Amino acid sequence: MRIKRFRGLILSAVLLFLSGCAVGPDFIEPVANAPLHSLVSMALENNRDLKIAVSRIEQARATVGFTRADQYPHIDVEAGIQTGNFSGGSRSPDTNSTVYLAAPLSWEIDFWGKFKRSTEAARAELMASEYGLNVIQLALIADVVTTYYQLLDFHQRLAISESTLDSRMGSLKIIQQRFDKGIIAELDVNQAQIQKEIAAAAIPLYERSISKTENGLSILLGRLPAAIKTRKNLAGQPTPPEIPVGMPSDILERRPDIIQARYLLKAQTENIGVAEALRLPAISLTGTLGVASTEIASITTQGGVWSVGGRLLGPIFDFNKNKRRVEIEEQKMQQVLYQYENTVLTAFREVEDALVEIATYRNELAAIERQQKAAENANKLSKERYDKGVSSYLEVLDTERTLFSAELQLSELQQRYLSAYVNLYKALGGGWITKEEMNENTYPERPMNYTTELDHTVVNIAR
Repeated sequence: MRIKRFRGLILSAVLLFLSGCAVGPDFIEPVANAPLHSLVSMALENNRDLKIAVSRIEQARATVGFTRADQYPHIDVEAGIQTGNFSGGSRSPDTNSTVYLAAPLSWEIDFWGKFKRSTEAARAELMASEYGLNVIQLALIADVVTTYYQLLDFHQRLAISESTLDSRMGSLKIIQQRFDKGIIAELDVNQAQIQKEIAAAAIPLYERSISKTENGLSILLGRLPAAIKTRKNLAGQPTPPEIPVGMPSDILERRPDIIQARYLLKAQTENIGVAEALRLPAISLTGTLGVASTEIASITTQGGVWSVGGRLLGPIFDFNKNKRRVEIEEQKMQQVLYQYENTVLTAFREVEDALVEIATYRNELAAIERQQKAAENANKLSKERYDKGVSSYLEVLDTERTLFSAELQLSELQQRYLSAYVNLYKALGGGWITKEEMNENTYPERPMNYTTELDHTVVNIAR
């Protein structure tokens, strides 16, 4: 046994020695940080609206402590000094001096739960503010991704316009040469010039759109307007994650705006209890502990002073003011309840709208892709027919217009199709879950921290 143990120690020492003698850098797994993912992370760190929401959370957290303090006794310090021959409203023949130091205590007993209700209301408002931050985060992610897709769309349409301009300039050059030789009429030259200028006019349009979109995206990122680097075009974007069939309606409970509305309803319900408690008598205890003296120099030699008292204060006749206060809070609760119900209804509508958008844009996109391919082939054939003198230049012009329009429309539809997935991501409160996650039925009990960990759905979308 000792030999085996000794061999084990030797082997461990050798392994430790070998591992300790390794030189050179250790391998670090490279991380491919896609541009869009970086933009989303930057926005979550620097956006000013998010910073305002974080400040509101801190304010709500401080409000909880501020409100909770009312449940406990208040101890103050009080000191005073007085000298003179006037006291009690009359003149005294003697000069009297009085000095005292005391610690007054006051405590309203929370017999009816007024302060407890107030604290619970403040806590509910704190939770609502935390989920309110999630609402802004979720909207910010959707805005950044959608704006980025719009930027790619404008870049793609600019490239289409530039390519079309190059093609039409080449055609114009050939037609001009034919006109100079007297082969064709001047009308063909004018028509070619018109088509060239149409493509030329589209270029500054999309350059302007790119610049304005970059400026808007920069503000979302919390920085001054500047150019935004992009990599892939719209056609190179990955296919979004597959949407599970038959998503349960309770997945909408993941939406932060619904949870926020629920906590606001809870806070307002607690406020009704506070208003009810104000209709009942308040029981207060007061006390004082300190020292007093008629001689300034001997304040610590003439003993202490103390007093204890109680007070019961309640409304008798206030012209129904306290009753109306309760009714006010009840009506506020009804308003918050309606807002909660409206938030739920809006959530269902947004999910249905996003699903319809995805399905219809997919079909529309497929049709436009077929149209674009047919238009490209028709344009090729029309040019061949024109070169052979079989058809007029009007046929070429018609196919060129159709092709240019189809290419621009295809780019826009690609952007709308991808943005529809972003809308669904937002409508479902941060993406959709897999069948395994549905079976586990695990939903977040606390607000999601989008700043430190992006949802897997938006990571897959925002590549």
